Amino acid sequence: MTLHTACRKEASPAFYFESLHRTRPAGCRVVVTGSSVRRSAVLTQPAPSDEMAVVMRFLTLVVNVLCLPLHVIHAVGLYEVYKRIFPMCLYRISKSYNKKMHDKKKELFRSLPEFTQAGGQLTLLEIGCGTGTNFEFYPRGCKVTCTDPNPHFQKYLQTSMGQNDHLAFERFVVASGEDLGSVEDGSVDAVVCTLVLCSVNNIPQTLREAHRILRPGGAFFFLEHVVADASTWTYFIQHVLQPAWHYFGDGCKLTCDTWKNVEAAGFSEVKLRHIEAPLLFLIKQHIVGYAVK
Repeated sequence: MTLHTACRKEASPAFYFESLHRTRPAGCRVVVTGSSVRRSAVLTQPAPSDEMAVVMRFLTLVVNVLCLPLHVIHAVGLYEVYKRIFPMCLYRISKSYNKKMHDKKKELFRSLPEFTQAGGQLTLLEIGCGTGTNFEFYPRGCKVTCTDPNPHFQKYLQTSMGQNDHLAFERFVVASGEDLGSVEDGSVDAVVCTLVLCSVNNIPQTLREAHRILRPGGAFFFLEHVVADASTWTYFIQHVLQPAWHYFGDGCKLTCDTWKNVEAAGFSEVKLRHIEAPLLFLIKQHIVGYAVK
């Protein structure tokens, strides 16, 4: 199916993704209408006015100056202390996030069994597994490999493993999403990445690694918060607060237009939807879907 720029389709009551193929017209971005979906008639985000852009850059500079102590702490290596504490903070935040996003996650991961090879078990690798809050949504018998660059998550990960004995856990690899060199090419049926692409240093490289380790016909599942429309105050505030958010969110970025990276990552098919999550306005805009190798 080749999409045309005028194409619009109503979302069904069930979880619905609009298919994107790489043959789509340049600049085309699908928007699915529905109560939980961002409504937009434009294909690209409008840029803020010159005056607002100047104000935004000035206020961002002010926040950067206010964050100077944090810059110094990071420069001298003391930020590693926070990285030890961060898993405890994220454990509590993730439990709250799971309650609010339970239905969305359940609908997304319902498609996982479709990518199991005939006669085998589903093999899955999660990039940035954190405390293991996705485990409850994985199908019974799934063989899971966990990766995360922060080794201090392991304590909480072991707790989650004990609570999800319907899964077969293979190993925990301390590695960033950009460098999964210990994982063989084409070795897994599915790669999962939720609220991680906002924190990696190189989104395209992370997606290349996900694509590399997937077998042909395997799928990359994602759920990520993204930047708001450029015409909104949320977009303005996201950019102004980004310097501080980076530190308190352990590298998290509010300003990613991640859907563009996913669409350009070389997958044969991308199924993607924009939604508004019941969360803080700064991270309300999400994309959810999967991409097939």
